[in-house]
Amino acid sequence: MSAAPRPGPPPPSSPGLSAELAVRVPQLLEAMRSVGSGLELHSTLERICEAAATLTDARYAGIGVVDEDGDALADFVFHGVDAGTARRIGRFPDGHKGLLGALIRESAPVRLVDVTEDPRSWGFPEHHPRMRGFLGVPIRVSGEVFGNLYLGEKRGGGPFNDHDVNMVRVLATEAGIAIGNARLYEAAKQRERWIDGSVAVTTALLSGGDAEDALQVVAERARRLSGSAAGIVLLPAAEGGMEIVAVSSEQPSDQLGRVVAPDSEIIARLLDGRPVFVADAATDPRMISALARAYGPIMALPLQSGGRVLGALVTPRAQGERPFTEAERTLAIQFASQAALALMMAEAQRDRERLAVYEDRDRIARDLHDLVIQRLFATGMMLESAQRGSLVPEVRHGVANAVDELDVTIQEIRTAIFALQQGPAEAPSGLRTRVLREINMAAVPLGFKPGHRFVGAVDTTVGDLTGKNLIAALRETLSNAFRHAEAARIEVVVDATATLPDGRPGVRLTVADDGVGIPAGGRRSGLQNLKRRAESLGGDSWYGPGIGEDGGGTTVVWQAPH
Repeated sequence: MSAAPRPGPPPPSSPGLSAELAVRVPQLLEAMRSVGSGLELHSTLERICEAAATLTDARYAGIGVVDEDGDALADFVFHGVDAGTARRIGRFPDGHKGLLGALIRESAPVRLVDVTEDPRSWGFPEHHPRMRGFLGVPIRVSGEVFGNLYLGEKRGGGPFNDHDVNMVRVLATEAGIAIGNARLYEAAKQRERWIDGSVAVTTALLSGGDAEDALQVVAERARRLSGSAAGIVLLPAAEGGMEIVAVSSEQPSDQLGRVVAPDSEIIARLLDGRPVFVADAATDPRMISALARAYGPIMALPLQSGGRVLGALVTPRAQGERPFTEAERTLAIQFASQAALALMMAEAQRDRERLAVYEDRDRIARDLHDLVIQRLFATGMMLESAQRGSLVPEVRHGVANAVDELDVTIQEIRTAIFALQQGPAEAPSGLRTRVLREINMAAVPLGFKPGHRFVGAVDTTVGDLTGKNLIAALRETLSNAFRHAEAARIEVVVDATATLPDGRPGVRLTVADDGVGIPAGGRRSGLQNLKRRAESLGGDSWYGPGIGEDGGGTTVVWQAPH
């Protein structure tokens, strides 16, 4: 019986594979698995940083994303620096200078024992962690440099070795694949969001609702989709230039109703149907207003369809924000084109509705003139004949009063006929007359004429911009009263002697009715429009009890400086 063989030494893990590398290969595989485990771009970049730091035992890691021009950094993702330190450091590197800028231009791996001794280094900003060892490796996506992976300060203070370089280069290759997938996914999601926004805008514009509400939807959607500080819609102004008709902003804005002069180079380009992209409004000489120079990157897009410029859409980002990418510009232009087409369709729809209204008004005016006035006139003649035949003084006096009332009624009906036959372009310039015209116009659908009263020199003290917004507020309020209030009595007061809470002189519009009031949970879009208009001028708007029994109905107050 032969003796059992003695156990020999363990076989090598792999021919030519060092012990250190044998230990680190599983770490590399785990890092590669982690890098490719998600599709959201920013979180993918964060996982790459963390995996690279773990793989090389580095304290700090970062990825500088190269911009579309390939000469600066558009984004910077970091690992190993806490949020408080990051806030103290402030603005992150832009890649225009220093070692990071040199890496963008050279696009080759860089390994340094002491980064502070490299002639390309510009030093660290205040509060930045100190580091000596440095390793930088480019990340390529589909053959193009996406950015650079930076590693700093190996734990224990030693330099990065050849194994670190090889591991990070392999990881960078896997990172390029993961980033490519994440970019495709993000681009698809971004296109989906812009398409959903276009659908929402089209629905809002063609729903037959208030045009200002629809334009506000355009501004809000554009702001959110583009990640901007504001969304602004402008329409051509009668006096030239473009008027701001809708503003969506996180902060209150006083720009609503303002007109941008036609001598602006940007407005001229927009009216010519050409988009304008501004990298930094603070330094661009084309910015002629202090408001525009308060922003950073700006997209200004014409709203045009069929060769006709209907308006413009402007989306400015805050100062210091990244510029708009080529993909964002393309999607925004498509969104603006879709919004312009919806605007044109909505305008055609409103024209058809307006034509139907005008035809109906013409019919009503003819009926009032040919039937009602003639019958009232004949009734007056019969009463005058009866008056002459009566011998009782009281009867004669009563009939005379009735004839006078009929004459007044005929005059009011003729005024209503005149208002019905007027077109929008025939609106008189005086504010008092414009208010009366709106009241007379509202009398037709209401079935009665609202009462009115003027206080102070309305025509001479109220400015054009405030007057225009007051008329719009009156039209909105009377329209709401007709559609929702079920009122039998409406009183309109325009007070040009009002004093605002801050002591400034102003004008106050009050519209009170005895209707059903505002139901709990009902829509407030019209009231929000009124408040937004007033606040854009430095005023305010609110509502309260009406003039019906026990405060029934609604009183809407709108006020603004002269």
